Amino acid sequence: MNLYVCLACLCLGIVAAQQVVPQLDRTLDAKWHQWKSKHRRTYGANEDNWRRATWEKNMRMIEMHNRQYSAGKHSFQLEMNKFGDMTSDEFRQVMNGFRQNRFQRNKGTLFREPLLVQTPESVDWREKGYVTPVKNQGHCGSCWAFSATGSLEGQWFHKTRKLVSLSEQNLVDCSKDYGNEGCNGGLMDNAFQYVKKNGGIDTEQSYPYQGTVNIVIIFPIIWV
Repeated sequence: MNLYVCLACLCLGIVAAQQVVPQLDRTLDAKWHQWKSKHRRTYGANEDNWRRATWEKNMRMIEMHNRQYSAGKHSFQLEMNKFGDMTSDEFRQVMNGFRQNRFQRNKGTLFREPLLVQTPESVDWREKGYVTPVKNQGHCGSCWAFSATGSLEGQWFHKTRKLVSLSEQNLVDCSKDYGNEGCNGGLMDNAFQYVKKNGGIDTEQSYPYQGTVNIVIIFPIIWV
């Protein structure tokens, strides 16, 4: 009797496994292979199906959103990127895992809206030229550095009408003495203090982002 029960359970397990195999849209085969080639993705046979199913789900979500954008329901468009084979939970675990509460902000002043001033309900600073293209901090906990450079880039554009991408890596490597900890967190306020004392910040072109903390050695100048 136990043998029959085991065989029955085995058969049910096979049927269940067949039922949960994701149904794939074969019209997307070419796009899937192009995406994998572009982002250098390789999987085992079983994982490939599940990653493909996740990618298709994200693709459908993007297409639906962009149709709604065309109908005026959204103010922005979406595009498939290198995270397209990840679920929302996976993305949060990989990219949003940094948690740090030991950094204390400096106390600021309360903003008071000026009287008798007409201000718009919203402003898209991208359209006004204040914003550089989207950047990627990778697995380094350097969001504070990107926050600081984004603010400084906008202010520099406001002053000079020139949009220059500034170096997050400069801040990651060099602002430790001001309270920041590289890829382990920091505050934009501390970054501003570093830039002020340093007399400026490097450009992205001269000091490109690497997503790791580099050891910076400063050699003293010896006058002969």
